[in-house]
Amino acid sequence: MGRRDYEDDPDAPEANSLVPAASVIVTDGKGSILLQRRTDNGMWALPGGAMEFGESLPDCAIRETREETGLDVELLGIVGTYSNPGHVFAYDDGEVRQEFSICFLARPAGGQLAVSDESTEVQWFGQSEVDALPMVASIRKRVDDWRSGAMPALR
Repeated sequence: MGRRDYEDDPDAPEANSLVPAASVIVTDGKGSILLQRRTDNGMWALPGGAMEFGESLPDCAIRETREETGLDVELLGIVGTYSNPGHVFAYDDGEVRQEFSICFLARPAGGQLAVSDESTEVQWFGQSEVDALPMVASIRKRVDDWRSGAMPALR
């Protein structure tokens, strides 16, 4: 299913759903970050997605990372909370989603890199390589927040 991201765009459709979600910055201990190229918009992104009934947000972050990259991760902290009501995703099925997303920091704890039905590539990038990659503004903000080093403790 295709999607279009709108961020602070006056022509964006009005949201008709609000979804709690998690995204994850996975680092390898050498400063590299794991990204995936999404099938729905062709952009590089963090692993992540919507929380399901019966799971916690940290469990969602771990599950989504495994599903989208093949890696099991250990969560280390929280990079930030993202809930801009001016940022919506318009899907082909008519859903226009506003997310409430927590971005976690994690390290690999097992598994093997693999693409999923949501990604065409999964790859490690050095921090200096990230700036040249196509990605939506909300993902770039999360990466920049991580690189700035300001991160509260995981509770």
